Amino acid sequence: MASRDDFKIANQRAKNLQASNPRAVSAHYDRRSGRIVINLSSKLTLSLSPQDAQGFENARPSQLEEIEITPSGFGIHFPKLDADLYVPGLLEGLLGSRKWMASRLGQTGGQSRSAAKKAASRANGKLGGRPKKVAKG
Repeated sequence: MASRDDFKIANQRAKNLQASNPRAVSAHYDRRSGRIVINLSSKLTLSLSPQDAQGFENARPSQLEEIEITPSGFGIHFPKLDADLYVPGLLEGLLGSRKWMASRLGQTGGQSRSAAKKAASRANGKLGGRPKKVAKG
């Protein structure tokens, strides 16, 4: 169970976070652009494609229209999806968990069609290609 000191420390940490980070003051889904638009207390407007955020990849526009902002202003909640966005994380470019972000980065790199990638593939092919998997057991 948490002690009074734990609550005091947590409350102080929240005050420090609120003093140093912008908070969401409004948010809506813009059907025309297909983007989630978040207006911040710093007068900055943040806009993102739902497909780029973890948990929103397959969201339909009707699921994105209802948006709630947490009392702190750091959370954006989508009740129809039971999914959330964390404003400080968005400002750091984090659209999901580390594991999810790493998988998206790897997926993007795998789809690359650069000249260097083609040359590396040709060179690997000349060496016999990808090694065969060895059955264990």
